[in-house]
Amino acid sequence: MRMTSAMALAAALAASMSATTACAQDAAVDSAAPPPVPAPAAAPASGGSARQVFTPADFVRYAPKNAYDMLNQVPGFSIRDNEQLRGLGQATGNVLFNGERPSTKSDDMVTLLSRIPAGNVERIEIVDGASLDIPGLSGQVANIVYRADDFSGQFAWKPEFRAHYAHPLYTRGDISVRGRKGAIEYELGLYNNDSARSSAGGPTIITDGDGNIIERRHDVWRSPYDTPKLSGRLTWDGPADTVGHLGAHYQRIYNPYVEFGRRTRDGAPDEYRTVRENPNSWNYEVNGDYQFGVGPGKLKLIGLRRFSHEPYSQEVITSFSDGSPAVGDRFTQTGDIGETIARGEYQWKMLGGDWELSGEAAFNTLDNVAALYTLDPTGAFVELPFPGGTGGVKEDRYESLLSFGRKITDKLNVQIVAGAERSTITQSGANGLTRSFFRPKGSLSIAWAPAPDFDMSLKIRRRVLQLSFYDFLARAFLNDDNQNGSNTDLRPQQDWSYELEVNKRFGAWGSTKLFFVYRDVEDRVDVIPIGDGEGVGNIAKARAGAIDWTSTINLDPAGIKGMKIETRLLLQKSSLRDPFTGETRQWNGFTDRVVELSLRHDIPGSDWAWGASANHSHYQPVYRRNQIDTAWEGPVFANIFVENKDVFGLTVRATVANILNARSKRDRTVWTGLRDESPIAFVEKRDRLIGPIFAFSVRGKF
Repeated sequence: MRMTSAMALAAALAASMSATTACAQDAAVDSAAPPPVPAPAAAPASGGSARQVFTPADFVRYAPKNAYDMLNQVPGFSIRDNEQLRGLGQATGNVLFNGERPSTKSDDMVTLLSRIPAGNVERIEIVDGASLDIPGLSGQVANIVYRADDFSGQFAWKPEFRAHYAHPLYTRGDISVRGRKGAIEYELGLYNNDSARSSAGGPTIITDGDGNIIERRHDVWRSPYDTPKLSGRLTWDGPADTVGHLGAHYQRIYNPYVEFGRRTRDGAPDEYRTVRENPNSWNYEVNGDYQFGVGPGKLKLIGLRRFSHEPYSQEVITSFSDGSPAVGDRFTQTGDIGETIARGEYQWKMLGGDWELSGEAAFNTLDNVAALYTLDPTGAFVELPFPGGTGGVKEDRYESLLSFGRKITDKLNVQIVAGAERSTITQSGANGLTRSFFRPKGSLSIAWAPAPDFDMSLKIRRRVLQLSFYDFLARAFLNDDNQNGSNTDLRPQQDWSYELEVNKRFGAWGSTKLFFVYRDVEDRVDVIPIGDGEGVGNIAKARAGAIDWTSTINLDPAGIKGMKIETRLLLQKSSLRDPFTGETRQWNGFTDRVVELSLRHDIPGSDWAWGASANHSHYQPVYRRNQIDTAWEGPVFANIFVENKDVFGLTVRATVANILNARSKRDRTVWTGLRDESPIAFVEKRDRLIGPIFAFSVRGKF
């Protein structure tokens, strides 16, 4: 209720200024005193589109440590990652680095931006993607213009402590250096910013179909998570248009999970249940690109190789208070996933516009070995038949696209992309199969900027999404007594996507953004009937639509210096025909509502800042053959923070999260057979305590 009122207040305030300001991301960076909120410097139009330029002076009040801190405070801009499509393909994110998109698939935009020290950033340009000569971009795009002339470094340490269940987190942080030697710019860093110590505990009530309690449970789980990554990158600035990049990383992922529970039933011995999972893995990526002039244009050659070794095990053992023999199961699998990509892009100008011809070859592989075991009365695990769990999948894919973009008028830009891909998917193991596909691909982007403070962009495109090769193979989920069968006929999901972005800026007051999306989907990937069971497969037709409204309201003009409010409202709806019952329902686990509100106040004349934020999300259930399952955390997550931007030259922040006591919840109904057509076996209702979270961070540079 508080969240709804706050959002209404923010919306009313926005309307009173004839603005609903556009989205900046979660403000969570440094800040400083006086200068007003970033206001773009005067800049000439680029390709007929509204263009904004921000310089380091615009961000002084936030005392930024890196490019992410700076971009995160640009009014009306929200960072969008590259979509996980097939291969490298065209650019799909909205951040460029010195006018180029990164040739990597393993790093997100926040990570890449965080590696650039603020002192290396010369300016940030905001322009409409369709006006650029990089096919695939649309809507607002940020170009980070930076250069490292001197040796510099930065570091961060971000410990976290939870009041209940979890062990303290001391290992989250990063350290990196960047510099230049002649024409070579270098970067080296060690990162573990995604580490966490998740946990929750509390009661679960099991009832029968009539609502009678048949079992009580109390469970506690912990899952420490660390992802240390050693990363390096070299950039060579050659003569004229010649430039080359070479990057690499090696990463370990540690994510063990353990759950202890007690189950009680009337007239039965108590049960003590232990669940252990161990998905620890390692991966690497090597990528590079080289651009040089050829004839009337420039040629860019890109190569990438990445590999991941992913062993996994899950074990569930139940012992009994009366001394009966323990029972249990174990599932193991070891997957080796590889991807190799070679891509070429040739750009030139002709007929008053920008042309690009691209070609890409991508080779993906999975080799997987899986096994299922049961615990016999002697306490030893005995292997069971598990057909379809062991096997391999590989895909050879070739793509070619031709793009053309040009300025139609001083206010209108158009970009057209057309081409196709051909792929061959081969599965080895049980019921192995080889199939080939030919798929047209392309897009149309239109950017219209009738005024410097208003722009719109429309993008229509044909997408082909990447498959998870594990979905071809059988898999067991012991904790919930579920299992997927293998499916050799699985196909990549495709869709026609229609996207409209509208941006309006209100000067010092802030800005607002409306983003509309509609997707007409073919071969939606979901859980479907397979033989007498179920597994991952395709649903012929599906659709989804969304409205994403984000705003930033700067209160300096209202006399509240240094304060801003950021809001987001996401409403989504989806539909498909359920493959088990024939009913029309939404997609499995679909997020249909997100509400976010944050406030930040950089106190004028001081190094202090404080703020608060709250968010609420609502999810659709996950549907299987015999159950409907909804798991979520909430209803509202909220936190407060205070920071000082100059503690012996360091930025220090203290945060208390989950101050409204959001909990971990689950509602699951399980039927004896096909859901809604069989008697209910049981209903599970979970309500677990998360508790307050205390975080601390120290960031600096050297």
